[in-house]
Amino acid sequence: MRNPFILALFLSIILAFFFPGLSQIIPLDSIITIGIALIFFFYGLKLSPSDLANGMKNYRLHILVQSCTFIFFPLLILSVYPIFINTTGFDYWLAFFFLAALPSTVSSSVVMVSIARGNVPAAIFNASISGLIGVIVTPLWLSMFLDASQGLNFLDVVLSLVYTILIPLGLGFLLHRFFRKFINLYGSYLGYFDKSVIALIVYQSFSKSFEANIFSGLKWWHFALLLLVVATLFFTVYFVSKYLARLLNFNREDTITAKISGSKKSLVHGSVMAKIIFGNGAALGIYLLPIMLYHIFQLVVVAYFAEKLGKQST
Repeated sequence: MRNPFILALFLSIILAFFFPGLSQIIPLDSIITIGIALIFFFYGLKLSPSDLANGMKNYRLHILVQSCTFIFFPLLILSVYPIFINTTGFDYWLAFFFLAALPSTVSSSVVMVSIARGNVPAAIFNASISGLIGVIVTPLWLSMFLDASQGLNFLDVVLSLVYTILIPLGLGFLLHRFFRKFINLYGSYLGYFDKSVIALIVYQSFSKSFEANIFSGLKWWHFALLLLVVATLFFTVYFVSKYLARLLNFNREDTITAKISGSKKSLVHGSVMAKIIFGNGAALGIYLLPIMLYHIFQLVVVAYFAEKLGKQST
């Protein structure tokens, strides 16, 4: 599947490797800070109160999706925690745990559910509520393994996420009715802005990691192992979500929504939360690497599944 955004992510990493000092010339911190606020402001503008109201009714589906996103996902990674205690691989375990604790994606979940002919209103509601829940639950999970001495103060992190995510999102949501026509006409173009800001975050994070030689000990088979963990994590959650949906006697549309929405993780929220939770240190690239790999993997695999499911229902 051709995806310019995936190419942009790789180009950002390559640029960070060869030209890590661009952030000293360009005020990236200020650009990224403003860009992040605008991303969530635009998300708020896109949220339709009527769509949220329509999707809110199916509470059993919402409980399943959010349980997979914020409980089952983290517990999978938590189950192997004893193996990595006091080892050199702990940072990578923590990176995957951070991935597992993240909220679901917004736009791609809805798009994929639509292609697969699932329950789109429910997908919109779950994607929207997931980001709100993540403001509390994601740092709460991380606080189990990071304390104030390591840079994590739970209350400070939550307040930072509220300022960074919820306030711009809420402001955009309140202004939705005034910009409805604008969003309908140009909403698709705002996605390019989102992706550009994420590419800048990736560049900034990896440039610092490369300057500090964080990845100097990473061999090709380590990278292959990361990909294997990503694939295992995705397929486990995807098929468990599907099994639980059938166990609960969901119809076809709700089952599709459960397994797609329940297995998604947001690169947008991950990039923003990583900067707030882990700071701008050299190790930030480590915490973004599994999220990027998972994002690419889920785009490719879910797109294939969605197209296949869509054809089956025609």
